[in-house]
Amino acid sequence: MRNKNSAMSALQAVRLPVAAAALMLSASVAQAQSASLSEALTGGKVGLDLRYRYEHVDQDNQQRNANASTLRTRLNYATGAFAGVSAFLEFDDVTVIGSERYNNATGLPSAKTQYSVVADPDGTEVNQAFLSYTGVPGSLLKLGRQRIIYDNARFIGNVGWRQNEQTYDAFSLVNSSLADTQLSYAYIDKVNRIFGEDSPNGETEMQSHLLNLGYSGFDAGKLSLYGYFLEYVDAPAASNRTLGARFAGGYPLGSDNRLLYTLEYAKQDDYQDGASSIDADYYLLELGARVSGVTALVGHEVLGVDGSAFSTPLATAHAFNGWADVFLATPADGLRDTYLKLSGTLAGTGLAAAYHDFSADRGGDDYGTEINLQATRSFGRVNLLAKYARYSADDFATDTSKLWLMAQVAF
Repeated sequence: MRNKNSAMSALQAVRLPVAAAALMLSASVAQAQSASLSEALTGGKVGLDLRYRYEHVDQDNQQRNANASTLRTRLNYATGAFAGVSAFLEFDDVTVIGSERYNNATGLPSAKTQYSVVADPDGTEVNQAFLSYTGVPGSLLKLGRQRIIYDNARFIGNVGWRQNEQTYDAFSLVNSSLADTQLSYAYIDKVNRIFGEDSPNGETEMQSHLLNLGYSGFDAGKLSLYGYFLEYVDAPAASNRTLGARFAGGYPLGSDNRLLYTLEYAKQDDYQDGASSIDADYYLLELGARVSGVTALVGHEVLGVDGSAFSTPLATAHAFNGWADVFLATPADGLRDTYLKLSGTLAGTGLAAAYHDFSADRGGDDYGTEINLQATRSFGRVNLLAKYARYSADDFATDTSKLWLMAQVAF
C-alpha cells in the first residue's frame, strides 16, 4: 500500500503543477485574446467627410426652377482586425440648408412636386454596416450593408454623385489569389436606393447574384467577363440576366502619350420569372488618346431594343449619357449616344468637357444634344467643383439646364 500511495502522491505531484500551468496558460490566452479584441475594437480609425452642394435645375416645362442647398455629413468607424475579422459602420446625414425649393423625388406627400427634381432627400441613415473577413488566403469576404462597384459602374455601382448613395445588403467575395486576376461575387438581398428608407421607392428586395472576373495580365489592357442575375422579389416580371465582356486599355505612344480604347458587349434577357419580352443588346466603342496631359475620347454607346430596351437599374447612371440625367432610364426605343470628351489640367485646375448626340436605337428619332462642362480644384483637404449641363431637346424630353457648386473635405 505504501508503494501505491507513494505512486499516487508522485502522480498528484506531477498533475497539480501541470493543471496549474494549464490553468494559468488558459487564463493568459483568454486575457491576450480579450486584450486583442479590445484593441481591435478601440484601436480602429474614425472618418469624417463633409460635402456641401448647391444644385440649380431649369427645365422648359410646368415645374418651377429647383434650388437645392444640401450638406451631407458622413461619419464612419473601421475597427482593427481580430482573428481576421473586422467591422465597419458608417452613418450619413443629409441636411437641407435654407428653404427646401426642390422635388426630392421620394414620392412622399411632403415632396414639393411643383419644383423640378433634385434627388437629394434629407434624413439620417446607416449607409454601411458590415463585417469583413480576410482569413481565406487572397480573399476578402464581407457580410452586411456595403458599397459595391464593378468595373466603371456602368451596370453595378453606388450612385456616389447623389448625397444619399446607393448601397447593398449583401454577401460579397473578392478573390485575388491568381496572378493578375480578380474574381468578384455578390449575393444581394436588398438595394438601399438614393431616395431614403422612408420613401416607397427607397428599398428594393432582391435575390440576385453578381459575378465579375477581371484579368489584367495583358499588356494591352484589362479583360472583364461578367454575369449579373437580377431577381426582383416584388416585381418578378422585371427580373433579368446580363452577360457581357469588356476590354479597356491603352498603348504607349512615346513617354508621355498614350492611345486609349474600350470595347464592350453585353446581352440582356429574362431571368427566373422575368417577362419574355426582355431581350436587348449593349455595345460600346471608345477610342482616344492622351497627349501632353490632355485626354480626348470619341465614343459610341448603344442601349439597344429588341423586345424591351436594355436597362441598367443598378448603375451609377449619372456618369453616362450626359449629366443632365435625362436618360437615367433607357427610353422605350432604346438609346444611341455618340460623344466627344476632353479633359486635362490647366494651372492646377482640372477641366473637362463633353458633347453628346442622342438618338433612338429603333425608329431613328433624334432625341437631342447635350453639353457638359466641369472644373475642379483642391486646396489641401478641400476639394471644389463647378459643373454645368445643358440638354437641348429635339424629339425626347424637354430642354434642361443644371448647375452645381460643390465643396468637400474629408478627415
